[in-house]
Amino acid sequence: MASEKRSALNKELLFLILQFCNDEGYKRTAHIFERESGCYFDMEFFEDLVLNGKWNKVEKYLSGFTSINDNKYSTKIYFEIRKLNFLEALDKNDRAKALDILMKDLKVFAQDNEELYREMTQLLTLDNFREHELLSMYEDAESSRKILMDELKKLIEVNPIFHGKLKFPVIKSQRLRRLINQGLNWQHIQCKYPQPNPDIETLFEDHVCQWPHDHLFMQSTDNPQLDASLPVFPSSWFCGPSTVTQAVSREDICASGPITSGSGYNNHIVATTSVNMRDSNTMSQNSLLGAEYEVASTVLHPGRNHSPESSVSDDLPIISMNNGMLQNFEPVSHTDLPKTVARILNESSSPMSMDFHPSILNDVHLLVLVLSVGTDIGDIGLWDVNLGVKILSRNFTVWNIGACSTMFKTAMMKDPCISVNCIAWSPNGSFFGIAYSKHIVQLYSYHGVTDVQQKLEIDAHVGGVNDLAFATPSKQQLVITGGDDKLIKVVWDVITGVQMHNLEGHEAPVYSLCPHCKDGIHFIFSTSVDGKIKAWLYDNMGARVHIDAPGLACTTIAYSADNKRLFSCGTNKNGESFLVEWNESEGDAKRTYQGLCENSSAVVQFSPIKENFLAAADDHVIKIWDMDKVEQLTIIDAGDLPANPHIRFNKDGTLLAVIASENKIKILATAYGLQLLNASVTGFVNSSSDVSDGPRKHVINPSSSVANSGEADAHVPT
Repeated sequence: MASEKRSALNKELLFLILQFCNDEGYKRTAHIFERESGCYFDMEFFEDLVLNGKWNKVEKYLSGFTSINDNKYSTKIYFEIRKLNFLEALDKNDRAKALDILMKDLKVFAQDNEELYREMTQLLTLDNFREHELLSMYEDAESSRKILMDELKKLIEVNPIFHGKLKFPVIKSQRLRRLINQGLNWQHIQCKYPQPNPDIETLFEDHVCQWPHDHLFMQSTDNPQLDASLPVFPSSWFCGPSTVTQAVSREDICASGPITSGSGYNNHIVATTSVNMRDSNTMSQNSLLGAEYEVASTVLHPGRNHSPESSVSDDLPIISMNNGMLQNFEPVSHTDLPKTVARILNESSSPMSMDFHPSILNDVHLLVLVLSVGTDIGDIGLWDVNLGVKILSRNFTVWNIGACSTMFKTAMMKDPCISVNCIAWSPNGSFFGIAYSKHIVQLYSYHGVTDVQQKLEIDAHVGGVNDLAFATPSKQQLVITGGDDKLIKVVWDVITGVQMHNLEGHEAPVYSLCPHCKDGIHFIFSTSVDGKIKAWLYDNMGARVHIDAPGLACTTIAYSADNKRLFSCGTNKNGESFLVEWNESEGDAKRTYQGLCENSSAVVQFSPIKENFLAAADDHVIKIWDMDKVEQLTIIDAGDLPANPHIRFNKDGTLLAVIASENKIKILATAYGLQLLNASVTGFVNSSSDVSDGPRKHVINPSSSVANSGEADAHVPT
C-alpha cells in the first residue's frame, strides 16, 4: 500500500513538472519528458506531427509509450504509419526512398502477412500505384493523413497501454510554484532567528535565517524560564504588515507535509514585546492542527477564520525569491468553511445515504461523534468520526417476515437485492431510521456508542420508500415516510408503531419530505418526482399548498439553521438544476442562485449551512453561496468525487460528510472542527473502555418482534 501511494505521488510530481514546463514555454522539453516518462500522451502534439508528415518524429514520440510487438493495436498503429509513409514516397516517384521503407520499416510485418508484403513490393513496378484496386481512392497526402489520424485516434483510445495517459489532470495554475512557496514557509518558521524580509538565493539548500552578529542581545532576569541569550523580536515581525509576495492560511501551509522540529524549535521564541513565550511543540499541536491531513482545494472569497486556539497568524507570509523564480500570487481570504479532509471512511459497498447524530461538536468532552451510513446492498453502519472507525455494522435482514405483506414477499422473491434510500436521526438523537428501496422502514433506538436496539419494522409502502423524516408535534415522537406509491404515511408512532394518517394527493412518487413548525403550527412540505411541491397539516384533509418547483425539477426542501428561511434545490429531466430561496408568504421564488451545472446527470444534493451559507454538490465539487447573494461564493474541491455526490453537514456546520469514489466517505472539517476532533482523540479516548477496546460487532436477534425488540444486542468483539 505504501509503495502504491509513493508511485501515485511520483506520477503526480511528473504532471506538475510537465505543467511547469508548459507554463514556462519549454514545449520541446515537455514533449521529451512525456516520451521518456510515459505518463501522458499528448494527442494534439501527436496529431500535429502526423498531419505534417514528420514520420520519424511520429515514431520516436510513439516509442516512448509502446512498441510494435506490445499488442495487436500497437502493431496496427505502426503498420498504418509506415504504410502511408511508403505510399507518399511512391506518389512523389521517389522509388529509392520507397524501397528503403519497404526493406527496413515494412519488412518486420512480412512474417505475419507475406501476401500483403508481396503486394506492396509489386507497387514499385507500377507507374501509378492508384492502379491497384485497393488504392484507387487515394487522393493526396493531406487528405490521407487526416484519414490516417482518425484511425490512429481510435486505435490509441482502445489500446490498453494508453489507458490513463490520454487526459491531463486538472491542476490549478502554478501549482508547483505554490508547493515550493509552502516548503520555503516551513523552513522559515523553523528558523531559530526568523528575519522579517528574508531573501532566498537558492533552492539547492535549506533556508536558514542568520541573526546579525552585531545585534545587542537583551538580558532578562525577571523570568527565570527565559533563555537569556535569545533576542527579543518585535511583534510586527509576526503579526504586522508584510512586504513579501503572498499571504496564505495555516491550512495551505499544512498541505506541504508534517512538521519536523529543528534545533531552533527546542528553544523558546519571544513573539511579542512583552516576552510572551510559547513552546514549539505546543505550537505545532495547537496552532498547526491538520498537518497530517489531506487539504481540499478551495477557492474562497473575503472572510477569514481566527481560531481562538491559534498561536500563528493566518496571514503567515510567503518568502520572496530575489532571483524571480517564484512569482507573486493574489492573496486568498478564507471563510470558516469545512474544507480540510480530516477523515476518510472506507465502506465495503457503495454508500447511498448518511446523517450525523444531532450532537453538537462544541466540547472536547464529547467522545464520539456518530455518522450513520446506508449502502446500496442494504447494509447500515455507525461510524465514530473522531477515530475514523466503524462502531456498528448491520447487514440487511427482515426482522419478522411473517408480519410483512404478500406484495413485499413477492418482490423479494423476484429480486432479493435491496438498497438504502435514506438514513436519518431523530431530532433528539434517540432513534435513527432506515428507508429501503422495497417497502420496508426499520427503526433503531440509540442509547450510546454501542447500545443500539431494534425498535420498529414497518411494511410502509408499495415499492420503494424514498424518504424518511422525524417530527415531534404535540411532543410526540413520530416518523413520516414517502414512497413510490405516491403516498405520505403520517405518522408512525415510534413507540407503538401505530399509523395515524395517510396523505394522498401526489400524482407521482414522493421524492422528499420536510416537516417543520412555524408560529406553533406543525406542517409537512413534500415533493414528488414530477416537480410538484405540497404542504400538509397533520390531518386527513388533503394538501393545503400546491406549488410547481422551478423547472418542474425533482426537488428537495430545507430550512436554514435558524428555521427562518426556506430553500429548495432540484434537477429536471433535461439536467437543468435550480437552487432557490422561497417567499413563504407569496409562494414564489424570492431568489435564484447562479452557478449550477446545466446538464447534471443526477439530482443535485444541497444543504444550508450555519452562518448563512448554502452548499450544493455539483460537477464533482461542492459549491458555496452566501444566502443573500445569487452569485456563487466559492467552491470546495475535496478530490475524487462523483458528479453529484450526497453531502451532509453536522448540526453546527463544522463537519461535512461527502460520498466520494471507491466506496469512500470524506469528512471535511473547519479549522475549529479539526481542533475539536484532535482534542477529543488525543485527550480523552483512552478514558473510555467502550472505544479503546476497538470496534465492536453487534448481532441482531432474528426473533425480535416487529414493533419492539425489547432486548439489547449482544456484543461480540471483532
